[in-house]
Amino acid sequence: MLRGVSRPRLIALVVAVLLGAGLVWGLAGALATSSTPPPAGKVILKLGITGDAPDDLNPFAGQSQSCREIWSLNYDLLTGFGTDYSHPQGAAATGLADRWRVSDAGKVWTFHIRSGVTWQDGAPLTAHDVAFTYDYVIKNRLASYTAYTTFIKSVAAPNDNTVVFTCTRPKANMLDMLVYIVPQHIWGSIPGRTVADYGDSAPIVGSGPFQLTQYKKDTYAVLTANPDYWGGAPKIDEVDFVYYQNADTMAHDLATGSLQGAWGLTEAQYEQLRGSSTYTPAAYVAPAVDDLAFNCYTGPSLGNPVLKDWRFRQALQWAIDHTRIAQVAYGGLAQPATSVLVSHLWTDPDWHWQPPAGQAYTFDLAKAGRMLTAAGYRLRHGVRLNKRNKPVVLRLWTRSSSTSSQLAGKLIAGWFAALGLKVDLSVMSDGAIDDGLYNVSGNTFEPDYDMLLWGWGGEPDPNFILSLFTTPQIDSWSDCAWSDARYDKLFLEQQTTIDPVKRAVIVHKMEQIIYQQSPYIPTAYPESVEAYNSRAWQGWQSTPGRDGGVFFTSPVVASYLTIHPVSVAAARRSSSRRPSIGVIIGIALTMVIVVMVVTLVRPRARPGRPGISDGEDRANSES
Repeated sequence: MLRGVSRPRLIALVVAVLLGAGLVWGLAGALATSSTPPPAGKVILKLGITGDAPDDLNPFAGQSQSCREIWSLNYDLLTGFGTDYSHPQGAAATGLADRWRVSDAGKVWTFHIRSGVTWQDGAPLTAHDVAFTYDYVIKNRLASYTAYTTFIKSVAAPNDNTVVFTCTRPKANMLDMLVYIVPQHIWGSIPGRTVADYGDSAPIVGSGPFQLTQYKKDTYAVLTANPDYWGGAPKIDEVDFVYYQNADTMAHDLATGSLQGAWGLTEAQYEQLRGSSTYTPAAYVAPAVDDLAFNCYTGPSLGNPVLKDWRFRQALQWAIDHTRIAQVAYGGLAQPATSVLVSHLWTDPDWHWQPPAGQAYTFDLAKAGRMLTAAGYRLRHGVRLNKRNKPVVLRLWTRSSSTSSQLAGKLIAGWFAALGLKVDLSVMSDGAIDDGLYNVSGNTFEPDYDMLLWGWGGEPDPNFILSLFTTPQIDSWSDCAWSDARYDKLFLEQQTTIDPVKRAVIVHKMEQIIYQQSPYIPTAYPESVEAYNSRAWQGWQSTPGRDGGVFFTSPVVASYLTIHPVSVAAARRSSSRRPSIGVIIGIALTMVIVVMVVTLVRPRARPGRPGISDGEDRANSES
């Protein structure tokens, strides 16, 4: 007998149990896709994504990869990217500038802006909009983009088609600046000091191939094709992003034809699709790293003080089995991580630094314990003590939207417990984690966390990932609040080293400093796992290179411009919203079982507020 569960909740519970047991496979998908069909003749590309919904659609405030995917469709960059991360000029150029030149030993860059480009509200786009955008970032010190604008002294637009950047020093990452160009006639009236306060109400007007027209937080985003796009109108009418918390639900919607593509699939789903004649699965390396971040802030902090000691953090490096994390937490669809820049991605040069065998941290709990003791954190009766002889208690946060994060957290908590550390493991929403990361007491930044498992999607150029560890990014992009003067100096130096080979030497030195100081422990290089309908849809383009992904690859958006159904009939068959006979039978059987259970089970009367049970009170208080 289930105690304290009302009849409506019992029905829901029975259905949930049956769904979880797989007895009515397809019921959730059938109900989810029973909405009104799209208008006749309208071609919609519907894509599912797990674990990464937009956090803020304001292009000066958002941080998630989903935000960037939307921005890359809605806005243009000064110089775009090819599918191999190159920057073609001329007819093949993918940004607002179709050609450029550099002079004065790399300190003056002159860009030619295309003619005839318009904003999505019909106003003309000129070089003055480009100059405004960069001036807006620089003058207002907008932290989301300041890592790109270092060394830019001035930006001028002498005419409608020319932008001139004058730099104080040569600028190695000039072509890789992910600064989305916004219209001056809209943003010019918004004070820079308040720009971050606009949230999702920020004006969404760009010059890209699609415009965001509908959005429901954590649920979906709809982008409508821009028929006046300078690169030619897309071959589809609309892109719908659907955000899922559960990969099984998303995989089912893909199988029933509700989705044309799905990103964030599990290993089992990937394997099931490998023999499909309709769907092409892909598992590929992207410039991304998942990590265990420590609260290293030396200013006012609510984190455990032991984490300010790099020797304490470094000792924990020996308590992480990266291979085990890749196998268990990621189902094998990840590579064990070493440095903060991903391996097996870049060539000529390879920005990734691989620690030599004699310097690499290996999994050795005994050595981790000895190093903690040597650093002044002794073990007494199985309990690790701080330097004031108090037990060390650490909070470890994992993400509710990431199964990999939760599984890795359980492994890490177990290893740290073996060292005598008490670990309080919690599953948190992204918003709750952000609240701790950016906690403020009055006007004082006071981060309130100890350790967390998250990750970063990188960019073609290593500058962004490297910028996360600089002092100016504390209370902004940095989620470890770490500061090192040597590192800051090298960060600026690599930005001014035009020769890629010489620049790589500097980048490797930076990675070595992070490796020693350990503000992060990189846990894994997760492979992006997706599948897409290659039978009824064609025009998919992969990034990076031939074996990469075909969507969710910002700043590259090539597929969205060329994808189209093989035929209207095929597209409709692949996107049918009608549940299958098996699903209908499953629904019928489920309802029969529910009726039988409701008939047999009588909720027991109890004192208290009419119509509300203990179970409902708990559910409401926890939701």
